[in-house]
Amino acid sequence: MITRRKFISSTAGLAAVAAIDLQIPSRLSAAGLPHATAKNLPRWRGFNLLEKFTQRPEGNPPFAAEDFEMIAGFGFNFVRLPMSYLCWSDPQDWLKFREPELKHVDAAVELGLKHGIHVNINFHRGPGYCVNPPKEPLDLWKDEKALEACCLHWAHFAKRYKGISNDRVSFDLLNEPPNIPDATYERVVRELVRAIRAEDSGRLVIADGLRWGLDPLPRLADLGIGQSTRGYEPMHITHYKASWVSGSDKWAEPTWPLKEGDRVVCDREKLQRERIAPWKELRAKGVGVHVGEWGAFNKTPHHVTLAWMKDFLALWKEANFGWALWNFRGSFGVMESDRSDVAYETHRGHKLDRKMMDLLQNG
Repeated sequence: MITRRKFISSTAGLAAVAAIDLQIPSRLSAAGLPHATAKNLPRWRGFNLLEKFTQRPEGNPPFAAEDFEMIAGFGFNFVRLPMSYLCWSDPQDWLKFREPELKHVDAAVELGLKHGIHVNINFHRGPGYCVNPPKEPLDLWKDEKALEACCLHWAHFAKRYKGISNDRVSFDLLNEPPNIPDATYERVVRELVRAIRAEDSGRLVIADGLRWGLDPLPRLADLGIGQSTRGYEPMHITHYKASWVSGSDKWAEPTWPLKEGDRVVCDREKLQRERIAPWKELRAKGVGVHVGEWGAFNKTPHHVTLAWMKDFLALWKEANFGWALWNFRGSFGVMESDRSDVAYETHRGHKLDRKMMDLLQNG
């Protein structure tokens, strides 16, 4: 089998990471954005943008300039781009990149630069793994070829955005790794970081926590990267009647604090104990922490959603963790969420959940 070093430095690999013409000054700094290091991730606050979340048969649209304008206008400074590699490549030909789709990512980076928004580039689906179906043809955690391909793709992005300040752009390696052994995940993370640093030794890298982003991984503390957690607990609130969660249509309508009968099964104190404290311990080891995704599906009663959000936001604020809501526009979001129990405000022709927006701005 071809070695990873030869794979990345092969003629095809070099063609894949050819230089591009971004309209961004070399070594551009980040006036107006907080300084970002792996040990001290800023308390960025913002949203996930989903234009490249899954591959669309008709082709994926570019990221919307209006979203960046509105996000900045509301006072936020962060977007996470969860993306599928299938948007710009193919599982049958990992060495071939579709440049027009990649230019959409370039444009998002430029929009971030224009509007003072940090852009976090994430592989929601990387070669060999995605938390969502369909299953990848090869297994990133077991198959060397999949790992080689994922290294190649990250090397491409590292070379593509080399010279742009970490205050402006960061990489989030893989969305929500599954329940696998710590050592298995550690091996993959270290290889991906090595591939990135071979092209850009200083790029800010973030790894999602293990077991779908829930659990910090202290054994990566020496690697000089940040880590990202989630805010989807309890599931009975965040995924109530979500069609992709089996049985969620049979759950009792949730309350906050969440109850089963007269018994409280989840409240602010439990979130603090189980979802904040372990990550504060990780940060004490010199690892920056950020909440890459959180939110509640639109079938959860609005007043319950807001009460739950208020507690999580307060906990993150106290811990000095930033966050990115899933999503900006859509069924978990603050715009165009199609909730049946919200009196929407019209904002630039869009349906804005003003109560949720006020809560987010204060959080």
